[in-house]
Amino acid sequence: MELYDYLDSGNGYKVRLLLAQLGVPYRLHLVDIMAGATRTPEFLAINPNGRIPVLVLDDGTALAESNAILCYLAEGTALWPADRIGRARVLQWLFFEQYSHEPYVATPRFILRHLPADSPRRAELPARLAQGRAAFAVMERQLAQTAFLAGNSYSIADIALYGYSHVAHEGGHDLSAFPAVGTWLARVAGQPGHVRMLPADALSMPRN
Repeated sequence: MELYDYLDSGNGYKVRLLLAQLGVPYRLHLVDIMAGATRTPEFLAINPNGRIPVLVLDDGTALAESNAILCYLAEGTALWPADRIGRARVLQWLFFEQYSHEPYVATPRFILRHLPADSPRRAELPARLAQGRAAFAVMERQLAQTAFLAGNSYSIADIALYGYSHVAHEGGHDLSAFPAVGTWLARVAGQPGHVRMLPADALSMPRN
């Protein structure tokens, strides 16, 4: 399989983390989203929506949307529950991540890490951070009751939310008010096969 990704993306990291934990080999293509590489005709032929990550399967099928890729890869593994309600609970958190978490945790990080200090988008930060704290409060209530988000077993729900939660401080979030979230972050980082999101030299790595 081939993965088209940008290493500073939490959405791409989710897929890389799951591939590593499943021991699935793949070829990595680094795509410079900041240079407009996802808007080229060549990339748009793979994903017309012009976003990473994209996983191209052995038969040439291209899968986009990080959480959809997680579901595909986790099929038949312990990370995707066998029972109907278990799967629904995982999906509940995947939808939560994209609608109630990612816009308010990932976007502030993007603004602070990738846009200039005088960017007008900095005006968005107070409102986005407030919504992000609300999302972490939801997670905190759940994680005060169960070891993982969808219950007491590690699943792709945890991978999906870990992607940007573990670097939330880079977007201005202070998670000290959410101790159960902090304990969960450490628990996820301790799972077998865990890999870091961003090696120190990642952004200077050659692209193919």
